[in-house]
Amino acid sequence: MIAALYVILRGVYYGIPDVDPWDETRDARRYAGPHPVVAHPPCDRWGKYATGGPAAPRTRTRGDDAGCFAAALASVRAWGGVLEHPQGSAAWEAHGLLAPPRGGGWVPAGDWRGWTCCVEQGHYGHPARKATWLYAVGCDLPDLPRGPSPETWRSDPTRSERWRARAERDGVCVLLSRKQRAATPLAFRDVLLTMARSVQPRTRVMEAAL
Repeated sequence: MIAALYVILRGVYYGIPDVDPWDETRDARRYAGPHPVVAHPPCDRWGKYATGGPAAPRTRTRGDDAGCFAAALASVRAWGGVLEHPQGSAAWEAHGLLAPPRGGGWVPAGDWRGWTCCVEQGHYGHPARKATWLYAVGCDLPDLPRGPSPETWRSDPTRSERWRARAERDGVCVLLSRKQRAATPLAFRDVLLTMARSVQPRTRVMEAAL
């Protein structure tokens, strides 16, 4: 069994026999094992507009995610598995993790426990490149695609010339809905689940004891 933490209600982690999805209604901060995890903690308070941006009605505090990232990190360290966050996430520095190289490849995370890597979800079918940082403990480290992913929208015949022009000027992300930006491609989900499934019971017990 794999625990999928901080996932979208009725999203891509639902309907899989050996996956236990924890959406917002279950509060993944309360997860206490014993299964390996795939964690997608919320990233709003850790990114470029963590404080709300110029048009926000009020200023927010960077890193104020109600302890979600810290809890997700603790779960990965205790039970093994992998955590996903956007490239450039301030959570890495705040929790003493080293940023991975932009070009890809697994490197030590600097905490003597985990490994970290940068990969673009565009390699797995996301409409944007969506550069992503991973943190893994106690599991296999697959050879993930390196470098920039293909921009599939350029060859998509359903896109209008106006849409293409704006994507070229402002980037494709501004043309995607919040749900589309946050979506995890099925192929990328399967990579993360495969990593979590590779965690051995002995590894989980050892990590939980530390």
